[in-house]
Amino acid sequence: MTTALHAVPSTLDPRMPDSELARRVGEGEEAALRLLMRRHNQTLFRTARAILREDSEAEDAVQEAYIKAIRGIASFRSDAKLSTWLVRITVNEALAKLRRNRRTAAVIPLAGDLPGGESMTDMTDDHTPTPEEHALRGEARRVIESRIDALPDVFRTVFVLRAVEEMSVEETAAVLDIPEATVRTRFFRARGLLRESISRELDMGLADAFHFAGERCERITEAVLARLRLLPPA
Repeated sequence: MTTALHAVPSTLDPRMPDSELARRVGEGEEAALRLLMRRHNQTLFRTARAILREDSEAEDAVQEAYIKAIRGIASFRSDAKLSTWLVRITVNEALAKLRRNRRTAAVIPLAGDLPGGESMTDMTDDHTPTPEEHALRGEARRVIESRIDALPDVFRTVFVLRAVEEMSVEETAAVLDIPEATVRTRFFRARGLLRESISRELDMGLADAFHFAGERCERITEAVLARLRLLPPA
Protein backbone atom coordinates (compact mmCIF):
# COMPACT_ATOMS: atom_id res chain seq x y z
CA MET A 1 0.00 0.00 0.00
CA THR A 2 1.51 3.28 -1.10
CA THR A 3 -0.58 5.55 1.13
CA ALA A 4 -2.22 5.41 4.53
CA LEU A 5 -5.67 3.85 4.72
CA HIS A 6 -8.37 6.44 4.14
CA ALA A 7 -12.14 6.37 3.99
CA VAL A 8 -13.49 7.89 0.79
CA PRO A 9 -17.27 7.98 0.38
CA SER A 10 -17.89 6.00 -2.76
CA THR A 11 -20.16 3.38 -4.28
CA LEU A 12 -18.17 0.47 -5.60
CA ASP A 13 -19.38 -1.92 -8.27
CA PRO A 14 -19.15 -5.40 -6.68
CA ARG A 15 -18.15 -6.71 -10.13
CA MET A 16 -15.15 -4.41 -10.31
CA PRO A 17 -12.25 -6.10 -12.19
CA ASP A 18 -9.32 -7.38 -10.15
CA SER A 19 -6.88 -4.93 -11.68
CA GLU A 20 -8.99 -1.89 -10.76
CA LEU A 21 -9.74 -3.25 -7.28
CA ALA A 22 -6.04 -3.89 -6.62
CA ARG A 23 -5.14 -0.40 -7.83
CA ARG A 24 -7.65 1.26 -5.51
CA VAL A 25 -6.56 -0.88 -2.57
CA GLY A 26 -2.99 0.18 -3.31
CA GLU A 27 -4.08 3.79 -3.10
CA GLY A 28 -5.41 3.15 0.39
CA GLU A 29 -9.12 3.30 -0.37
CA GLU A 30 -10.90 1.65 2.56
CA ALA A 31 -14.08 0.83 0.63
CA ALA A 32 -12.05 -1.03 -1.99
CA LEU A 33 -10.22 -2.95 0.72
CA ARG A 34 -13.50 -3.97 2.30
CA LEU A 35 -14.77 -5.18 -1.06
CA LEU A 36 -11.58 -7.15 -1.68
CA MET A 37 -11.78 -8.90 1.69
CA ARG A 38 -15.47 -9.69 1.48
CA ARG A 39 -14.94 -11.07 -2.02
CA HIS A 40 -12.13 -13.40 -0.98
CA ASN A 41 -12.61 -14.08 2.76
CA GLN A 42 -14.36 -17.41 2.34
CA THR A 43 -11.84 -18.84 -0.11
CA LEU A 44 -8.87 -17.76 1.99
CA PHE A 45 -10.40 -19.06 5.22
CA ARG A 46 -11.18 -22.44 3.69
CA THR A 47 -7.66 -22.62 2.29
CA ALA A 48 -6.00 -21.80 5.62
CA ARG A 49 -8.27 -24.15 7.52
CA ALA A 50 -7.50 -27.01 5.14
CA ILE A 51 -3.88 -26.69 6.24
CA LEU A 52 -4.30 -25.79 9.92
CA ARG A 53 -7.54 -27.67 10.74
CA GLU A 54 -8.51 -25.16 13.42
CA ASP A 55 -10.85 -22.20 12.98
CA SER A 56 -9.06 -19.60 15.12
CA GLU A 57 -5.65 -20.54 13.69
CA ALA A 58 -7.06 -20.23 10.18
CA GLU A 59 -8.51 -16.81 10.96
CA ASP A 60 -5.14 -15.63 12.26
CA ALA A 61 -3.40 -16.92 9.14
CA VAL A 62 -5.89 -15.15 6.87
CA GLN A 63 -5.38 -11.87 8.70
CA GLU A 64 -1.61 -12.15 8.37
CA ALA A 65 -1.98 -13.05 4.70
CA TYR A 66 -4.11 -9.98 4.08
CA ILE A 67 -1.62 -7.70 5.79
CA LYS A 68 1.20 -9.06 3.64
CA ALA A 69 -0.89 -8.93 0.48
CA ILE A 70 -2.09 -5.38 1.06
CA ARG A 71 1.38 -4.09 1.87
CA GLY A 72 2.69 -5.79 -1.28
CA ILE A 73 -0.29 -5.04 -3.53
CA ALA A 74 1.98 -3.12 -5.91
CA SER A 75 3.57 -6.46 -6.89
CA PHE A 76 0.25 -7.81 -8.15
CA ARG A 77 0.31 -8.15 -11.94
CA SER A 78 -2.86 -6.95 -13.66
CA ASP A 79 -2.73 -9.92 -16.04
CA ALA A 80 -2.87 -12.38 -13.13
CA LYS A 81 -5.89 -13.59 -11.18
CA LEU A 82 -6.20 -11.79 -7.85
CA SER A 83 -7.77 -14.78 -6.06
CA THR A 84 -4.88 -17.05 -7.07
CA TRP A 85 -2.34 -14.49 -5.87
CA LEU A 86 -4.13 -14.13 -2.52
CA VAL A 87 -4.55 -17.88 -2.04
CA ARG A 88 -0.84 -18.43 -2.66
CA ILE A 89 0.04 -15.87 0.03
CA THR A 90 -2.44 -17.54 2.39
CA VAL A 91 -0.96 -20.99 1.74
CA ASN A 92 2.51 -19.70 2.55
CA GLU A 93 1.30 -18.01 5.72
CA ALA A 94 -0.65 -21.07 6.88
CA LEU A 95 2.33 -23.35 6.27
CA ALA A 96 4.62 -20.96 8.14
CA LYS A 97 2.16 -20.96 11.02
CA LEU A 98 1.99 -24.75 10.92
CA ARG A 99 5.77 -24.97 11.10
CA ARG A 100 5.80 -22.69 14.11
CA ASN A 101 3.09 -24.73 15.80
CA ARG A 102 4.68 -28.09 15.12
CA ARG A 103 7.88 -28.07 17.09
CA THR A 104 8.94 -31.60 16.25
CA ALA A 105 6.80 -32.53 13.25
CA ALA A 106 7.98 -32.49 9.67
CA VAL A 107 6.84 -29.81 7.28
CA ILE A 108 4.00 -30.83 4.96
CA PRO A 109 5.54 -31.87 1.62
CA LEU A 110 3.44 -29.91 -0.85
CA ALA A 111 5.80 -30.48 -3.75
CA GLY A 112 6.58 -33.69 -5.55
CA ASP A 113 4.58 -36.68 -6.77
CA LEU A 114 3.03 -39.40 -4.67
CA PRO A 115 2.98 -42.99 -5.89
CA GLY A 116 -0.23 -44.62 -6.94
CA GLY A 117 -3.56 -43.18 -7.83
CA GLU A 118 -7.18 -44.08 -7.93
CA SER A 119 -9.75 -43.83 -10.65
CA MET A 120 -13.36 -43.49 -9.70
CA THR A 121 -16.82 -42.75 -11.04
CA ASP A 122 -18.36 -39.32 -10.89
CA MET A 123 -19.71 -38.36 -7.47
CA THR A 124 -22.28 -35.83 -8.67
CA ASP A 125 -25.85 -36.57 -7.64
CA ASP A 126 -28.87 -35.03 -9.38
CA HIS A 127 -31.19 -36.20 -6.61
CA THR A 128 -33.44 -33.45 -5.26
CA PRO A 129 -33.46 -33.69 -1.44
CA THR A 130 -36.71 -34.26 0.40
CA PRO A 131 -37.64 -32.01 3.35
CA GLU A 132 -36.33 -34.67 5.71
CA GLU A 133 -33.03 -34.86 3.85
CA HIS A 134 -32.76 -31.08 3.80
CA ALA A 135 -33.14 -31.05 7.58
CA LEU A 136 -30.15 -33.39 7.84
CA ARG A 137 -27.83 -31.19 5.77
CA GLY A 138 -26.41 -29.50 8.85
CA GLU A 139 -25.41 -32.81 10.38
CA ALA A 140 -24.14 -34.05 7.03
CA ARG A 141 -21.95 -30.96 6.74
CA ARG A 142 -20.42 -31.61 10.16
CA VAL A 143 -19.69 -35.22 9.20
CA ILE A 144 -18.09 -34.17 5.93
CA GLU A 145 -15.96 -31.52 7.63
CA SER A 146 -14.68 -34.03 10.19
CA ARG A 147 -13.82 -36.56 7.47
CA ILE A 148 -12.05 -33.93 5.38
CA ASP A 149 -10.09 -32.91 8.48
CA ALA A 150 -9.03 -36.56 8.83
CA LEU A 151 -7.53 -36.71 5.33
CA PRO A 152 -3.72 -36.84 5.12
CA ASP A 153 -2.20 -33.37 4.89
CA VAL A 154 -1.07 -33.60 1.26
CA PHE A 155 -4.53 -34.66 0.11
CA ARG A 156 -6.63 -32.34 2.28
CA THR A 157 -5.43 -29.01 0.89
CA VAL A 158 -5.80 -30.13 -2.72
CA PHE A 159 -9.26 -31.52 -2.00
CA VAL A 160 -10.53 -28.32 -0.39
CA LEU A 161 -9.24 -26.15 -3.23
CA ARG A 162 -10.60 -28.44 -5.96
CA ALA A 163 -13.88 -29.76 -4.52
CA VAL A 164 -14.96 -27.10 -2.04
CA GLU A 165 -13.58 -23.97 -3.70
CA GLU A 166 -13.93 -25.44 -7.21
CA MET A 167 -10.54 -24.24 -8.39
CA SER A 168 -9.31 -25.70 -11.64
CA VAL A 169 -6.42 -28.15 -11.79
CA GLU A 170 -4.25 -25.41 -13.29
CA GLU A 171 -5.11 -22.88 -10.56
CA THR A 172 -4.54 -25.41 -7.77
CA ALA A 173 -1.18 -26.43 -9.21
CA ALA A 174 -0.12 -22.78 -9.45
CA VAL A 175 -1.22 -21.99 -5.91
CA LEU A 176 0.50 -24.99 -4.34
CA ASP A 177 3.49 -24.96 -6.72
CA ILE A 178 3.08 -28.62 -7.65
CA PRO A 179 2.63 -30.36 -11.03
CA GLU A 180 -0.88 -30.64 -12.45
CA ALA A 181 -0.52 -34.43 -12.50
CA THR A 182 0.10 -34.36 -8.75
CA VAL A 183 -3.05 -32.31 -8.22
CA ARG A 184 -5.09 -34.87 -10.13
CA THR A 185 -3.56 -37.81 -8.28
CA ARG A 186 -4.09 -36.30 -4.84
CA PHE A 187 -7.60 -35.15 -5.63
CA PHE A 188 -8.76 -38.54 -6.87
CA ARG A 189 -7.07 -40.27 -3.95
CA ALA A 190 -8.74 -37.91 -1.48
CA ARG A 191 -12.14 -38.55 -3.00
CA GLY A 192 -11.48 -42.28 -2.83
CA LEU A 193 -10.66 -42.06 0.86
CA LEU A 194 -13.79 -40.06 1.55
CA ARG A 195 -15.96 -42.54 -0.33
CA GLU A 196 -14.77 -45.24 2.03
CA SER A 197 -16.24 -43.41 5.05
CA ILE A 198 -19.09 -41.26 3.74
CA SER A 199 -22.18 -42.57 1.98
CA ARG A 200 -23.36 -41.11 -1.34
CA GLU A 201 -26.38 -39.57 0.41
CA LEU A 202 -24.08 -37.21 2.31
CA ASP A 203 -22.55 -35.77 -0.85
CA MET A 204 -25.30 -33.15 -1.02
CA GLY A 205 -23.73 -31.38 1.97
CA LEU A 206 -20.36 -30.90 0.33
CA ALA A 207 -21.13 -27.47 -1.10
CA ASP A 208 -21.74 -26.20 2.43
CA ALA A 209 -18.57 -27.64 3.98
CA PHE A 210 -16.76 -25.14 6.23
CA HIS A 211 -19.63 -22.68 5.91
CA PHE A 212 -18.33 -19.16 6.19
CA ALA A 213 -20.70 -17.33 8.54
CA GLY A 214 -21.22 -13.61 8.10
CA GLU A 215 -19.97 -12.95 11.62
CA ARG A 216 -16.57 -14.49 10.87
CA CYS A 217 -16.33 -12.59 7.59
CA GLU A 218 -16.95 -9.31 9.38
CA ARG A 219 -14.57 -10.19 12.22
CA ILE A 220 -11.68 -10.83 9.83
CA THR A 221 -12.47 -7.72 7.79
CA GLU A 222 -12.64 -5.40 10.81
CA ALA A 223 -9.54 -6.93 12.43
CA VAL A 224 -7.45 -6.36 9.30
CA LEU A 225 -8.72 -2.80 8.93
CA ALA A 226 -7.97 -2.05 12.57
CA ARG A 227 -4.39 -3.30 12.18
CA LEU A 228 -3.85 -1.34 8.97
CA ARG A 229 -4.95 1.90 10.59
CA LEU A 230 -2.12 1.51 13.08
CA LEU A 231 0.53 1.05 10.40
CA PRO A 232 2.58 4.02 9.20
CA PRO A 233 2.47 4.82 5.47
CA ALA A 234 4.95 2.74 3.49
